[in-house]
Amino acid sequence: GMQLILRQAATNLAVDLSYQGFNRLRLFAERGIAQDLAPLLARDGNPSAAGFTPQILSLAHFGGIQAGLAYAASNPICYFNADLVRRAGGNPDAMPTNWDDTIRLAARIKALGEGIEGMIYTLGGEDWMFSALLFSHGGRMLSEDEREPAFAGPEGLASVRLLGRFVQEAAMAPLSGEAAAQAFAAGRLGMIFASTARLRGTIQQVGRNFELRTGPMPVIDDARGRLPTGGAAGMLIARDPARREAAWKFLRFSASAEGTALMVRNTGYVPVNQIAIDEPHWLGEFYRDNPLFRAATGQAGRMIPWYPFPGANSVRITQTIVDHLTRIVEQRASPETVLAEMASDVRRLLPRARG
Repeated sequence: GMQLILRQAATNLAVDLSYQGFNRLRLFAERGIAQDLAPLLARDGNPSAAGFTPQILSLAHFGGIQAGLAYAASNPICYFNADLVRRAGGNPDAMPTNWDDTIRLAARIKALGEGIEGMIYTLGGEDWMFSALLFSHGGRMLSEDEREPAFAGPEGLASVRLLGRFVQEAAMAPLSGEAAAQAFAAGRLGMIFASTARLRGTIQQVGRNFELRTGPMPVIDDARGRLPTGGAAGMLIARDPARREAAWKFLRFSASAEGTALMVRNTGYVPVNQIAIDEPHWLGEFYRDNPLFRAATGQAGRMIPWYPFPGANSVRITQTIVDHLTRIVEQRASPETVLAEMASDVRRLLPRARG
């Protein structure tokens, strides 16, 4: 994990190559642990010719350097039980495209009784799913100068109120991610909103228990709405030339069209190599034959980088956000109270202006 790499780097015992979440690369770049891959990419020829387009490279560009090479990307999707949707009077072929109708459908599924839950919007241990609501409203995490929590504005307020509506109107239960996944696989949960990275595992868990379908996230602001890019990038740490070259060779393969195609087929992640995306023989047939995997690729045009908080407290900021949002789900505080206190706590953890 991230903390292990930080400890190893401090004692010069670090691994040669590490795959880290996009939102953590900034920390490694700022601490001088992640090496700049730009010279290696340039040495090996035109990056775009290998499928590494400027947009793809930007996912792992922090601190003025190419801190990593994108390996896997994800966005949040809706997994749903088509059998429960039908029982509740819904149409699996025409699922709601906005949150109002989604909440109403979830309430109808919950009303079926028998211990069935309508919906779960997973929060997990990161700010990623909150980012999905915030970015969908056209909002941003921090101000341009990164001194103030921009999520304290109207887009953030709309986001936490929406989370509150999931609880109040759709009777969303405070299940952990693991408990929600188990309930869904057992056919006792109508819809679960989570990362597309879970797709292959979910298919295996569900088996033949019910008809599993996937769909896009409901759209909030069609013009400004975006979604955060989850996933990971490979980060080169090795300083020894021979080990560095070996690590680079593996990293480059893992992010190549062939490596990306292998990863996509076995997970549910969105491809991050343009050749794998464009050339049909890599993934074209796969997407044609596996419609469950198409929900995420259909949203690719809305994907923007997952925001990495600045400074040494980035991990604490993330946890602070999760802890506060959990209070809404557990009905321990109102969305308005949570937003104000969350902004205050995050503000204290941000780097202070020098001078």
